[in-house]
Amino acid sequence: MQIRSRFDGKVAFITGAARGQGRAHAVRLAREGADVIVLDVAEQLPGVPYESATPEDLAETVKLVEGEGRRAVGIRCDVRDLDAMGSALDAAVADLGGLDVVVANAAICIPATWDETTPQQMRDTLDVNVLGVWNTVMVGAPHLVARGGGSIVLISSYAGKKVQPFMVAYTTSKHAVTGMTRAFAAELGRHHIRVNSIHPGAVNTMMGSGDMRATLARVGETNPPLNQMGTPFLPAGSAESDQIADAMAFLASEEASYITSEHLSVDGGAQYF
Repeated sequence: MQIRSRFDGKVAFITGAARGQGRAHAVRLAREGADVIVLDVAEQLPGVPYESATPEDLAETVKLVEGEGRRAVGIRCDVRDLDAMGSALDAAVADLGGLDVVVANAAICIPATWDETTPQQMRDTLDVNVLGVWNTVMVGAPHLVARGGGSIVLISSYAGKKVQPFMVAYTTSKHAVTGMTRAFAAELGRHHIRVNSIHPGAVNTMMGSGDMRATLARVGETNPPLNQMGTPFLPAGSAESDQIADAMAFLASEEASYITSEHLSVDGGAQYF
């Protein structure tokens, strides 16, 4: 299906883009005319119970973007490494001619009851989900300022508005991203840069692979009533990555030109259950 090209002549930068939501964001923007810089650590993530992305996954994202007739630059880098990410992004932006859209998507999720959560799990989650998002904005925003404006979309979560039971670290990190959205929106507005966040509920991605479902079931047994939280109102129990990309493309486009510091949920109403 041919979608009208809202991003012709634009360049986007997306983290956590090797697969899942990040890949969907990259392909969607490419389909609508953008060249895309895709970044992922593409190696085993710290302590997570699901299968991590691989270099082959990242290469496949690059291939899919190019299949839409757009240019792609793939970067293997850890979002926790500010200097390395900044250098890689600077080179990619120089190659593609500028930057207009930043999507901070990279994150990890480690379910654990409150009394099982370790200092290392807390550090890893905050380092990737909070410091990594801050790093992404810090390396991307100067290029948007130089461009004369742009859009930054931070991927938070249902857990950034309510609470994800049995995930103290994750909930803390995603609430931080919600606050970061407001803080950056306030200061970057004078540069014609809009900053918004998206709050997905459950999404069908590889984050549900490996031991993730078994881990969720185990921790859920410790306090069964909490398992009912976050039940969506719509029949589908979870979203597809493309549905999150729909919201991202809207916020990144000129159709949202007077929307900033907004927190858009794509959760089937789960936050209200």
